[in-house]
Amino acid sequence: MKVILLGPPGAGKGTIAKALMQHDGSVQISTGDILRAAIAAGTTLGKQVEAAMAAGNLVTDELIMDIMEQRLQEEDCQQGYLLDGFPRTIPQAEALKALLAKLGETLDCVLELDIPRDVIVDRLTTRRTCNNCGEIYNIKSKPPRVEGVCDVCGSDIVQRDDETEEAIENRLQVYNQQTAPLVDFYRNDGLLVSVPSSDIEPVMQAIQQRL
Repeated sequence: MKVILLGPPGAGKGTIAKALMQHDGSVQISTGDILRAAIAAGTTLGKQVEAAMAAGNLVTDELIMDIMEQRLQEEDCQQGYLLDGFPRTIPQAEALKALLAKLGETLDCVLELDIPRDVIVDRLTTRRTCNNCGEIYNIKSKPPRVEGVCDVCGSDIVQRDDETEEAIENRLQVYNQQTAPLVDFYRNDGLLVSVPSSDIEPVMQAIQQRL
């Protein structure tokens, strides 16, 4: 399958992507993960986007499209892919449509994860991430066995700069202004499937039924 996961920060796109990967072997493509890896490696790309990501802002469309064109042609994408957090704007969606046409590919659907604002803020302000392997925790619902230490690799777990309350409010503003219009964009293309974002099992059941 070639699917876009659409929803605000904290909607659970990464969690759903991992569950769908296990379901059919598709690969998760998260532009956020790609950019964070570049920042950690200290690359030129990482330096370009570090300040923007720390504030919850978007990086340039040109940069994102260059990344995506390279990524979608990698071998693991032949089994299908789940785009997590991309596209984020109408121009990116139009550029993606052109890119897929160039590659001779088409989307199967766009899954919108619908979630209340108060749940988003609670999820993100209590989320913690391993600064080494990227494993995600939540201090309320999924704490590590030892406080501040990753269960998987033993490294420190931290609150990301873009998951403070101030950065979250900024990210939600950016989402509402620039990304939310994609709902109508893909609805008009006949690709949109909207699913309430709740616990993982009912979400997966709803997605499998609709697909």
